[in-house]
Order: sequence, then structure tokens, then C-alpha cells
Amino acid sequence: MDTGQSSLQAVVHRRGTALVVASLGIAVLVTLASLLGLLASWPYKEETGNWVLQARGQDLGNLVAVVALLVGAVRMRAGSLGAMQLWVGTLFYLLYAYIVYSFAVHFGRLFLVYVAILGLVFYTLIAALPTRERPAAYPRGTARVFAAWVLIGTGALFALLWLSELIPATVSGQAPPSQQAAGLIVNPIHVIDLSVVLPGMITIGILALRGNRTGLFLTAPALVFSVLMGSSIIAAMILIVMSGDTSGLVPLVMVSVVVGTSLAAALAYARRLTGPPPSPITPQ
Repeated sequence: MDTGQSSLQAVVHRRGTALVVASLGIAVLVTLASLLGLLASWPYKEETGNWVLQARGQDLGNLVAVVALLVGAVRMRAGSLGAMQLWVGTLFYLLYAYIVYSFAVHFGRLFLVYVAILGLVFYTLIAALPTRERPAAYPRGTARVFAAWVLIGTGALFALLWLSELIPATVSGQAPPSQQAAGLIVNPIHVIDLSVVLPGMITIGILALRGNRTGLFLTAPALVFSVLMGSSIIAAMILIVMSGDTSGLVPLVMVSVVVGTSLAAALAYARRLTGPPPSPITPQ
């Protein structure tokens, strides 16, 4: 590496134990909330049937994210750059998910758990923010181009999907059908996706194509986010189809393709990370 360890790696070295402990705390709370959402009737008792199925699909995705978070934290502490990016991408996913839970699930016994998870995830990410130049340790050639275009294509595809529903609804002055089915005042997924996530994915892809180091670092986490979020959407769609509503079959296939492509791009990108791994983290 031309400038030594990246700032993020250096922070992980200095604060390795604290970040692993924070990850464990997040994992425990997410597991508790998700299992209660799946197994108990009271967490979503005020929600519409459609929103309950979407929430439980998210709960299933959250349990997958817990595994990814813990694996990433442990291997990151042992010195894996790829695991670090898995860890960051999983935290991005959980940040998104618990913004939705905190604002779009009726107040109940799990409200403070949702808020606690959201705060822990946010400040764990803040603790790992880079403050100086990162090393040139990122893929070139096909792996970089493929990953970048997957992000650009995914961002553009979902933006067009949401806008195809929202623009006619805006013109007519009527809430879009998916929002009515969920029983929401405003769908926070539309808000977060169109304002932050989808423009962010497109921007990261463009920066990666240009060789920008911020874009190159964020490419793998963005792909991890895409895989985890898409997996939770697939789980929700399967639950909805099983309930007798077959309107989600086409979107189910589309999201499955996005998840498979994002996973392939993430694996190809991670396998071509260059440079020696960071030194093992000394327990603090």
C-alpha cells in the first residue's frame, strides 16, 4: 500500500474491541426485535395486513444481516479489508431498516428498541469514519466496471420504478396504491430511496468508474446493502404471494435478478482487492 493503512483501518485497529462490542450489542437487539416481529402478534397489531407482511419480510432480512454483521466484525478485527466493507455495508442496511421501523410502525413496546438500534448503528458508523487518504487497494478493469454499472443500473431501475407510481399519483392527488395498501401517511421507503439511497448508488458507481477513492471504497458496502435490502424485499414478496396476492410475482423476479447480480458483483470486487491486509487488531 502506498500510504499504509487506510484511516478506517487505523480506527479499527485502535478501537477494535469497542467496535466489535457495539456490533454485538446491535446484533442482540436486532435479533430480539426481529424474532418478536416474526413470532409474536403484538408488535404489528396496529398495521394493515400488507404492512405486516412487509415488516416480517424485513425481519427475516434482518436476521441474515445479523450474521453478516458478526462475521464482518470478527474477521475485520482479525485484519480483513473485505470483511470491513461487509461490516460497513451491513450497518448501512440496518440504518435504513430502522429508520423505517422507527417512523412507520405504530408506537408500541418495541419503539425504544428500534430507536436504540438506530442510534447504535449511526454512532458505530461515525466511530469508523475515515479522516485521511485511503490506500490504492481496489480492483481495476472488469471487476470495477461491472460493480459500478450494477450500482448505477440498480439505482436507476428502482428510481424509475418508484417514479412510475409516484408521478401519476402526484398528478391525480391520490396516494399511490402501494401506500394505501400499507396504510401509511407517506411511505418512508419512497422518501429514503429517492432522496438518498438511489442517487447515492448512482453517484458511487460514477465515482468508481472515474477511479475516485471514496467511490471505490464505498462500492463494496453499497453492493452489500443492495444484497441485504433486496433479500428482505424478496422475503416480504414471498410472504405476500403466499397470502394469495400474486401481483408481486413479476417484481419478485426482478428483485431476485438485482440481488443475484449485486452479489456476483460484490464477490468479484472483493476477490480483487489488492494490497496486504491490515495487521491484526490489538485488543483495547
